[in-house]
Amino acid sequence: MNAPSILSLNNSVSEHHKLSDQLSGIDVNIRNILTSVLEGAELSESDAVTLFGATGPALDALISTADYIRSQAVGNQASFVITRNINFTNVCYMGCKFCGFAKRKDESTAELLSFDEVADRAEEAWNRGATEVCIQGGLHPDIDGSHYREILKAIKTRIPGMHIHAFSPFEIWFGALKSKVSVAEFIQDLMDHGLGSMPGTAAEILDVEIRQQLTRDKLTTEQWIEIITTAHQLGLPTTATIMYGHIDAPEHWASHIAKIRAIQKQTGGFTEFVPLGFVHYESPLYMNIPNVRPGPTPEENLRMHAVARLMLNGWIDNIQASWVKLGPGYAQQMLRAGANDLGGTLMNESISRAAGGKNKQEIVPEDMIRMISAAGRDPVRRNTLYGVIEHYERDTVNRSLSPDASVQLIATTADAVRVAS
Repeated sequence: MNAPSILSLNNSVSEHHKLSDQLSGIDVNIRNILTSVLEGAELSESDAVTLFGATGPALDALISTADYIRSQAVGNQASFVITRNINFTNVCYMGCKFCGFAKRKDESTAELLSFDEVADRAEEAWNRGATEVCIQGGLHPDIDGSHYREILKAIKTRIPGMHIHAFSPFEIWFGALKSKVSVAEFIQDLMDHGLGSMPGTAAEILDVEIRQQLTRDKLTTEQWIEIITTAHQLGLPTTATIMYGHIDAPEHWASHIAKIRAIQKQTGGFTEFVPLGFVHYESPLYMNIPNVRPGPTPEENLRMHAVARLMLNGWIDNIQASWVKLGPGYAQQMLRAGANDLGGTLMNESISRAAGGKNKQEIVPEDMIRMISAAGRDPVRRNTLYGVIEHYERDTVNRSLSPDASVQLIATTADAVRVAS
């Protein structure tokens, strides 16, 4: 490893002094918590709950602390991956209350792509520079467990070099059930046929009470953890997610992140943590159930990314801001609040759109470079497992743009505000 330059050391010292000055003027309880994290202490659940309530100067200090910890963990780079989402079926009978994506198989808009259609979309993405396809779908009652293997085979036969990031823990549970094999056997078979990593979705909130209200027949907390840890033990890396801003509260958020941290301490298998704000517009949860919030507020988004950075410090280096959920302008703001990644360019993201998400389905690499540059970060293109593929010069044309201004790349500022709030 190269020694840090004198300039970088001077910048680090300068930032630390600025942070110390900022901390001196805030609530003593929050100051003590942030100071302890800066001194290397692990952030507890109770202290995380306190930070989730930070406002005004204390919120500014939280954001600055997370940004400083981010710089110490991963430097000044911020990354993205060129990817395509392939939602191979929207048919699902599980009845998750937050989901506006699922259709019954006899509905006119029901869809089940053929293996050739999946491979066609993967090949198109490869030809446009994608290094990854992300594949998820509903739990279609007519498919058998071998369907997942056949998807992998179709893609790998056509494009052997494509990384396949696929199948949520819920799909793994469903496929193993249909195949009448253990979860470990099912995952190993998928790995043998080209599965490279797994999205850690279907987590929602890892709290029994909240999960029972969100879902009807979905995985329990214990089942999600078992499937994720089994994947890690087999050598299959996964992401980790949280969906927040509905019927949950800070204590649930802190507990969820603590569970993710505990798994990481055991397995080391998470590549990143991805906060996913609830998109409410056409969600049955919001439309049919009283007292459901319309997603997180802008301040809650900032707190979530910042607290996640602090709570996972030393265990998960990569905190991703989802531009699909936040809108590009607010995702860019998260790069100053602890996040270091903007996720993927995401051709054909269907799930957020089905829930009424107002942002378009794709950002091109040039947009990512501009967004990262405007946040004062050094843009890099990565692969799925965070290996750097390409470095870019900062796009200095957009360095003076405010975070809100860059939202014009994809959506109107009004749309982005509605998604964030």
